[in-house]
Amino acid sequence: MTATPVRHPAVAGRFYPRDPEVLREDVHTYLSQTPPHKTVRALGCVVPHAGYVYSGHVAGAVLAALEVPELCVVMCPNHTGMGRPLAIMSEGTWETPLGSVTIATDLAAALKQRCPLLQEDLTAHHSEHAIEVELPFLQIRQPKLKFVPIALGTAQFEALEQLGLALADSINAHHEPILLVASSDMNHHESDANTRVKDQSAIAPILRLDARALHEVVTQRNVSMCGFGPAVAMLTAAKKLGGVSAELVKYATSGDISGDRDAVVGYAGIIVPAR
Repeated sequence: MTATPVRHPAVAGRFYPRDPEVLREDVHTYLSQTPPHKTVRALGCVVPHAGYVYSGHVAGAVLAALEVPELCVVMCPNHTGMGRPLAIMSEGTWETPLGSVTIATDLAAALKQRCPLLQEDLTAHHSEHAIEVELPFLQIRQPKLKFVPIALGTAQFEALEQLGLALADSINAHHEPILLVASSDMNHHESDANTRVKDQSAIAPILRLDARALHEVVTQRNVSMCGFGPAVAMLTAAKKLGGVSAELVKYATSGDISGDRDAVVGYAGIIVPAR
C-alpha cells in the first residue's frame, strides 16, 4: 500500500514567514490593506506569487474581494523546469505553516479524464513556489479549503486551451462553486517604465477574457509574464462558464516597495466575476 503524498513547504521562511502566528498576522494585514466594498463570487482570478513583502498587498487585495469557495483549482507556471509539461497532483495533502490542505481527489480525477494531457507528477510541484505562496491566503479566507494543484511548463496555446475547456466542463459537472486561481507575476527585470507599458499590453486582453490575444501579446512582444499559461487556461474556462469581462483590482511593481526602478517585476491582481 503506497503512502498518501505529502508536499512539504519549499519556500517557508523565504517567500513568507515560517512562524504560523507571524504568517497569519501578515496575511490578515495584506487582506485588510485594500478593503473591498463587498465580496463577489468569481469564476477566476490572477494573483501574484512573489515574496509577500513585494506582492502580498496585491494578492491580499484580490483575495479579500472574493468569496473563496471550499474548492479551488490553483494553476502556476513551472519555474524549475522539472517534471511534466502539464503536471497535476490528484491525491494527498500540501502542508503550510498554517496546517494541511487536502487535494480534491474527485475533481482532479475528472480533470484528468477530460484533459488527457494532464499527467500525475509530484516532481514538478516539489520545489515550485508559485502555488505554495497562494495557499496561506486561501486557507485564511476559506478554512475548509480543498484544491487541485496544476503546474504548467508549456507555452502551446492548443494545450492550454484544451485544459481550459476541460476545467469548464468539470466545473459545470461538479454543481458547486469552484474558483480558478492563475498564479502569475507580470513582466520581469526591466525598468519600471517599460514594465508598466508591457504589463498594460497583457492586462488589456485579460480584461476582455481574450485568451488567444493574451498568448499572442506575451509571445510576440516579449512580455515575461511567467504565468501566462495558467492565465490562458483560466480565461478559456471562465469564458465558457459565462464570464464576460474581468476587473483589475490592483497593480504594482516591486519598485513601489524597494524604490529600485531600474529592474522591477510587475504584479497584477485581476478578478473574473461570475454572472
